[in-house]
Amino acid sequence: MANARSQYRCSECRHVTAKWVGRCLECGTWGTVEEVPVLSTVGGAARRGARAAAPAVPITAVEPNASRHRSTGVDELDRVLGGGVVPGSVTLLAGDPGVGKSTLLLEVAHRWAQSGRRALYISGEESAGQIRLRADRTGCGGPAAAEVFLAAESDLHTVLEHIATVKPALVIVDSVQTMSTTEADGVSGGVTQVRAVTAALTAAAKANNVALILVGHVTKDGAIAGPRSLEHLVDVVLHFEGDRTGSLRMVRGIKNRFGAADEVGCFLLHDTGIEGIADPSNLFLDQRPAPVPGTAITVTLDGKRPLIGEVQALLATPAGGSPRRAVSGIDHSRAAM
Repeated sequence: MANARSQYRCSECRHVTAKWVGRCLECGTWGTVEEVPVLSTVGGAARRGARAAAPAVPITAVEPNASRHRSTGVDELDRVLGGGVVPGSVTLLAGDPGVGKSTLLLEVAHRWAQSGRRALYISGEESAGQIRLRADRTGCGGPAAAEVFLAAESDLHTVLEHIATVKPALVIVDSVQTMSTTEADGVSGGVTQVRAVTAALTAAAKANNVALILVGHVTKDGAIAGPRSLEHLVDVVLHFEGDRTGSLRMVRGIKNRFGAADEVGCFLLHDTGIEGIADPSNLFLDQRPAPVPGTAITVTLDGKRPLIGEVQALLATPAGGSPRRAVSGIDHSRAAM
């Protein structure tokens, strides 16, 4: 028996609410919430739940080895992840365009394959030929490359078929904003599409016990693009940071269900690839044969990682007016102490 009822949906992000509001609670747009009819069927929930549910078991009966960390082969990334990726987990790596996310994850796929495990790299932004060119340039070739499978695809259902066919232990999707499905409204990269794609990929990863890494875009404010629920759906959230005019890159843990969430990994990005830096302190110090007046060495704590840096003071006679103090690279209030 069918029952007619109404709900309210935003025409911009397709967010659904039970009552009308002037401003969308998801995207913040004014005047876009409209009433839409919904046809619900009694017994539909029962049909959706027809799949046999797994029985509840005591926690002591669960095998802990099934969720043990597996090294990615990239030590600095393993540091942030708490030892590596966990089978069945979903990791979101977000960062600015051109910061080196694809280069880092291609290196991860290569190191993963070197240990005899299969990796599937799916790109919705580049062709397979472009990825192969970058692999050759960054040294991610060799015999181990035979275990790295590439697919240039943006359709969710085709991606799920690739996962079922290749049967990898690691899946990399670059990026989640380029994936789309016909089972959700909106355009690719929209709030509804991103939520639906992430939920489907997460379910597939857990059902197949596959470690999944998703690449995420960021907004101009540095926030992860897409719905806020995206960060709740995944197990690990990482931010890839760095100035594109320099070579230093940092992977910062924001959320981690399997380890500490405040670890930091340091990398150097070159034309020939990316490398982890176990001791980045030398990057922040000027090498001199003798101490120089106006300089001081200090130790800062970035997350759980202590870093050694150098503070330099430069004095000059003001051209006119009152002298002022300016700082670069550190907080002005701390410099005023």
